[in-house]
Amino acid sequence: MILTEIGLEKLHKAKVEAEYAENQGKRYTLEDLSEKTGLAIDTLMKVFACESKVDKQTLKHCFKAFQLKLCDDDFFYPQISPVEESSLTLYPELELPEGQVPLNSQFYLERSPIEEECYKAILQPGALIRLKAPRRMGKSSLLARIIEHGSQNNCAAVFLSFQLADTRLFQDLDKFLQWFCANISLNLNIENKVVDYWDDLFGSKISCKIYLEEYILSSLETPFVLGLDDVDLLFQYPDLADNFFGLLRAWHEEGKNKEVWKKLRLIVAHSAEVYIPLNVNHSPFNVGIPINLPMFTHQQVQNLTKIYNLDFSPEQEEKLMYLVGGNPYLLKLALYNISLGKVTLDELLLADTHAVSNIYLDHLQRQLWNLQKQNSGLLNALEKVVFAPKPIELDLVESIRLQSLGLVNFQGNEVVISCSLYQQYFQQYFCSQD
Repeated sequence: MILTEIGLEKLHKAKVEAEYAENQGKRYTLEDLSEKTGLAIDTLMKVFACESKVDKQTLKHCFKAFQLKLCDDDFFYPQISPVEESSLTLYPELELPEGQVPLNSQFYLERSPIEEECYKAILQPGALIRLKAPRRMGKSSLLARIIEHGSQNNCAAVFLSFQLADTRLFQDLDKFLQWFCANISLNLNIENKVVDYWDDLFGSKISCKIYLEEYILSSLETPFVLGLDDVDLLFQYPDLADNFFGLLRAWHEEGKNKEVWKKLRLIVAHSAEVYIPLNVNHSPFNVGIPINLPMFTHQQVQNLTKIYNLDFSPEQEEKLMYLVGGNPYLLKLALYNISLGKVTLDELLLADTHAVSNIYLDHLQRQLWNLQKQNSGLLNALEKVVFAPKPIELDLVESIRLQSLGLVNFQGNEVVISCSLYQQYFQQYFCSQD
């Protein structure tokens, strides 16, 4: 059986509430969810993807972990596909706009020529691609497609998100690099031999390099694509970041001279500009191919509305873009809910409080929490932006952090709020604090 739209939304809402109540608002990793539900990670992925069948007991376990009871309208049997089971059968093509867009999804919108450039680059010996964009702009979805392109062209491939690393690992370079090497082995389905290659005399960085060169790369007969997501998490740990990013740069440079290192093709994805001091000669952020994912254009918004089988006038599309600023996630969330009949475009464009809250409140509250957890200075900086009649200049690090959350756009050295939705919400919030 597979979750219906009703069941998936119920589970997703309960998960978000639990994240706020039990995990300080941080999203659960797959490992967290596995521990909470008692289900394997592969099984959890099937549950949330709603693409592969699972048994009823699995769904019951998952729901029970979030204090939910599995009801008849929460699931359906694919071979029967009863229309009355849920709205999912009324809209079989719809998928919840959450997380990475599945590889086979019709809802992935290409930003030509970015994909073509990345697909070509990743097949070059010693390649390094840097993907940068604010959160929820499609980095992970593009990263997955580059990795898949490598796999289809006879490359071994590993996707590794630093969200999966325990926080304690970021405090210890030696443990972090061992975790890094062990995860590569795990994803390649080869034996973990970190202990055999780690030598205190050489130190962590040399041991890590030896492990990759003499064990991983030398054992592979094909090129190796390594996709690293959420690397900006390391910016909070400057010493670790300086050492690890220096390693990435060194490996990239080795690819210019040694055949074995030419096998390695790196993809590094991050949300923020690099705001920590890194030696320019040791940084991977000033070499390779930089890819900055832009907001959707008017034409891309038109293409997206067609995918959702919606028909908007140019004026309506213009107003929708003003509301959400061409942000892919905010756009898809609007189109998804309009397609389900939960809200009308006119209600959104008129800034109907109930309509906006139904769709965006969870996201807006999460953005507020992200600001509050960092420092009061970031909230104060955003307050200046939302009430400013024109672009203003802030402290550079504050500007970068606000941009990484997708809240502001740069105009030269100045910043401006990224969309009307954020301006309205945060103006109301700051006024309520007076």
